[in-house]
Amino acid sequence: MSKRAPFTPSGPITDNDVLYEDNHLIAINKRAGDIVQVDETGDEPLDEKVKTYLAKKYDKPNGAFLGVIHRLDRPVTGLILFAKTSKALERMNELFKTRQMRKTYYAVVRNRPNPPFGDLVHWLIKNPKNNVTTAHGHEVKGSLRSELHYRLAGELNGYSLLEVNPVTGRSHQIRVQLSTLGCPIVGDNKYGYPRGSLHNNISLHARRLQFIHPIKKEPVEITAPLPKDGFWDKFAHLLPPAGETEVKEV
Repeated sequence: MSKRAPFTPSGPITDNDVLYEDNHLIAINKRAGDIVQVDETGDEPLDEKVKTYLAKKYDKPNGAFLGVIHRLDRPVTGLILFAKTSKALERMNELFKTRQMRKTYYAVVRNRPNPPFGDLVHWLIKNPKNNVTTAHGHEVKGSLRSELHYRLAGELNGYSLLEVNPVTGRSHQIRVQLSTLGCPIVGDNKYGYPRGSLHNNISLHARRLQFIHPIKKEPVEITAPLPKDGFWDKFAHLLPPAGETEVKEV
């Protein structure tokens, strides 16, 4: 198994990284290699970078409040949402808990899924010692039921682009469930792809969140553009425009 290159710290958050912001929420287009919260590496986490950005933008010498609503794995890119108030944090946590969020990811895999669309249900167990999640076809002690919907969005140069809508939000869920399907994500050698990435990423992108705003009670849809890395760019034409959630039949 090849090893992924060491993660290199990215720069500070700028206006270009912000996908959406109001008085209650801020959405960031996460870069590969950023950790969402502090871990044993000691690298500066994304939540601290966003706090610094907000404190500077709004001239808050005592710092800005920021609540972590959900997480993305370090090698994953795309949309991550934070709360700017405790009220928004509490209500957004409830939306995630009660599954009132529609989450859309895109993944690039080598193997065409068979069938080309469907539901995956597994029971997952995470080993905290090696940070690896294993999938089981039935409930076992300590496991958590995990479900996602996937659909083949298109094919290009021997790769398959999958649209993935997770129902649950388990650690490494999409990565291990697609691997169990026989479709490990490109670059994800932790879960079965033969080679790691030299760019600190795997080909999994958090594309879109759709929900009812916890304070304004209005529909919100936020979309994260694909990374400009020379690989994802090739698949951009296969994605539906913002505002459309269904891919074309293939």
